[in-house]
Amino acid sequence: MILHGYFRSTASWRVRIGLALKGLAFDQVTHDLRTGAAGAPEWVARNPQGMVPALELEDGRLLTQSLAILEWLDETRPEPPFLPAGPWQRARVRAAALVIAADTHPIQNLRILKRVEAMADAETARAWARQVIGDGLAAFEALVKEEPGPFAFGAQPTLADICLVPMLGNARRFGLDLSPFARIRAIEAAANALPAFAAARPEAQPDADG
Repeated sequence: MILHGYFRSTASWRVRIGLALKGLAFDQVTHDLRTGAAGAPEWVARNPQGMVPALELEDGRLLTQSLAILEWLDETRPEPPFLPAGPWQRARVRAAALVIAADTHPIQNLRILKRVEAMADAETARAWARQVIGDGLAAFEALVKEEPGPFAFGAQPTLADICLVPMLGNARRFGLDLSPFARIRAIEAAANALPAFAAARPEAQPDADG
């Protein structure tokens, strides 16, 4: 398999975690979001959104959208599972994951921040990111506060943890104070102790440049 991504892409980071948790080997192809490489005509011809990540299968088919990729991985390689067994808890995990992936990430990604900066300035864009991420993390913290640890929903990482950890990387990059989020910080510590999460970090990627 080939992961088309970018080392600092939050969504690519999620898929790297998922692949590592499943113990799958994969190659990487970089599409540098800073230079507009993801919008290159040859890439858009294969992936109409011109975005990353995309997972290229051995037969050449291309899967897009990080949560769809993660669900496909979980359905085709069931161990270790990304979702708990019961329908109620599965829905709870998906809801927490979507707080990050659907309601927080899209409105603080690079495309949006570039537009905010163009309308105002760089510091306004950073402040926007801090506000958006802070709101999302506050909601996530409340959702999982009473759940058993050490991960968001118990003893094993789930789709919720896979979405959370990369967003914390963004939070720190934009200078968000994480001290109010004790439960989230504990989840992150548990996740980062796992080799799969460590291997997926941006600085561990072949295209990382600081």
